[in-house]
Amino acid sequence: MSNIIFLDLVIALLLGASLGIERSFAGKTAGMRTYSLVSMGSCLFILISRIVIPANGGYDFDPMRMAAGIVMGIGFLCGGVIIFKDSRISGLTTAAGLWVASGVGMAVGYGLESLAIFATLATLIVFTFFWFIEHTVLHLEKRENKN
Repeated sequence: MSNIIFLDLVIALLLGASLGIERSFAGKTAGMRTYSLVSMGSCLFILISRIVIPANGGYDFDPMRMAAGIVMGIGFLCGGVIIFKDSRISGLTTAAGLWVASGVGMAVGYGLESLAIFATLATLIVFTFFWFIEHTVLHLEKRENKN
């Protein structure tokens, strides 16, 4: 079991890093290191709850309590990424990506690696392909407004 938990941490770290690489290419402050730490940290907390609580017996354990605590903590972290300046909001996509990276880490922690991999791939599609669509639409809209 101990080798599996270390493998879970590595999987969560690598999946989070793959999300962060795209953010680094996009020139965002929260990049590969931030995303990998958020994902691995979330996985770590879930693994701790899976191992420690049942091993000590006598606890009425709800495995979602730790997940709820992680979601609240990530909300605080993400709130710090969002910036409102000059009537513009920035950092929302980065905050949402960190939120997903946390979910990826929790999924790996609960042993749902295939779900974590799928969520990582889906998020990478949002970060890359949807970015291209969004900028194409905005470019067309600006061109129409000029005419």
